[in-house]
Parts: sequence; structure tokens; C-alpha cells
Amino acid sequence: MEHEPSGVLVLAGTPIGEVGDAPPRLSAELAAADVVAAEDTRRLRRLTNALGVEIPGRVVSYFEGNESARTPELVRDLLGGARVLLVTDAGMPSVSDPGYRLVEAAVAEGVRVTAVPGPSAVLTALALSGLPVDRFCFEGFLPRKPGERAGRLRYVAAEPRTMVFFEAPHRVADSLAAMAEAFGGERRAAVCRELTKTYEEVRRGPLAELAAWAVAGVRGEITVVVEGAPPAKPSDLGPDELAALVARREDAGQHRKEAIAEVAAELGLPKREVFDAVVAAKRKG
Repeated sequence: MEHEPSGVLVLAGTPIGEVGDAPPRLSAELAAADVVAAEDTRRLRRLTNALGVEIPGRVVSYFEGNESARTPELVRDLLGGARVLLVTDAGMPSVSDPGYRLVEAAVAEGVRVTAVPGPSAVLTALALSGLPVDRFCFEGFLPRKPGERAGRLRYVAAEPRTMVFFEAPHRVADSLAAMAEAFGGERRAAVCRELTKTYEEVRRGPLAELAAWAVAGVRGEITVVVEGAPPAKPSDLGPDELAALVARREDAGQHRKEAIAEVAAELGLPKREVFDAVVAAKRKG
């Protein structure tokens, strides 16, 4: 009989600003882990000092630059029965941070994966934005190159859900200007900076207004929340656009049949019309 792995991978949320927001279980997991994989070991040390916790286990770095190489090593530890704790600089691992590759590899080997829920810049910004949050999507960081960024924004311009983006402070003004061009200057948005920290600020308004404000410079950790596109009238969309809406949902993991049904329901169209648009697009491609 094949031996089942006894190790466990624990994904732990860390404060996005205020140390007091650390989950109560975090200290216990840090003390219990055989291996702690940290995005930045120096930041981990500052966090453990603030929490008054000592780590008896092995501490290794696990960041974008060594993620591919270190994942097999951590999987071997897990298969050997180790309790591996994964922490990133702030927020939950795997959410625009290292973690996905390790989770994927652990799951493939039948290793148990669990989590210590903690702070999230995505959810915090959504809650503070003042925009609809019943349905939302996370877009992460936009491409750095202007052309690629504009293309990505055109791709999500018709997205009806509230969108959340991360952005570097030195690119915020350009990104907001590009959003205003792609989505329209009147589309509502919120720029959330330094969440839970001393200089926390949430700036709300139309994209054009926020883009003008950001020209003077914006500092700190930035999360941008943008209102989704208003419902389109059936007559506004042609077959190619209908097919693109379905493709976007498929890219997000939906089955085609379900995606077609959702698009049809949202636009008040017969499912057959949307289906025919998808078939026509496939023939073109």
C-alpha cells in the first residue's frame, strides 16, 4: 500500500500594515513549523520580533526569483512529513505573491494544504471603496509597457464586475490615465494607499479626476478599485464582442455553456444568439 504523505502546507496571512492585525493563529504556526518559507526573511524577522515569537524550525527564502527552483525542495520536505508554513511580505500567499506553484505541486502529490486566513489588500480596498462589491474580479498588476497596458485595459473595458488592481506608486498616474482612456473618464474608482498604516488614504472619484490628482505623485502601497462597466444594451454589441465576453469568462475558468448562459442573461439575449456568435468567432480564428 502506498504511503500517504503526512506533511502539511500552511498558507498564512500576514499584516498588510498594522502588526496588530496579525491573525491570532500566526504566532502558533510560526512556532510549530518545521520549515518557514518566507518571501523576505528580513521582513519575517521584523514581524516575529514585533510578535514576540521565536521560530525553532528552518527558515528559507521563497520569492519570485527562486520559486521554481525551491518548490521541489519544499515538496520533498512535505513528503517527508514536515509542516511547512508559507508567508509573504503582506497579505495572503498566492494572491499576486509567491505560493501558487507550491500549492499546485503539493496538491499534485496529495499533500494536505490549509490556511491561516489573514489580512488582504484586495478585500480591504473593496470594502473601503464605496463601489459595488457583490461581484468583483482581481486583475493584479497591469503590464508595464504602455501598449500592453492599453491592450489589457481594452480587454476588460466591458467587464461588468468591480475590478481590483495593484500598482506601483511611480506608475499610478499613467495607469489611471490609461484607465480613463479605456473605460471613460467618468467611470468611478477609488485609489487606496497605505491601507491600515499611519498614512492610510482612500481617494474616490471619477477616473479622469483621480488621474489628474495622481500627476503630483502618489506614495506607498497602492490598490486601485474601479467600477464595472454599465450593462450594455443588446443592440450595442456585435457577434465579435459577444464572443469576447464569453471568452473572458472561459479564461477565468468557466465552462463555455455556463459562460454563454451568463452573457445571455446579463444582456437579455437569447442563448442561441450568443452561442452562434461564439461559433462564428471560432471559425474566424
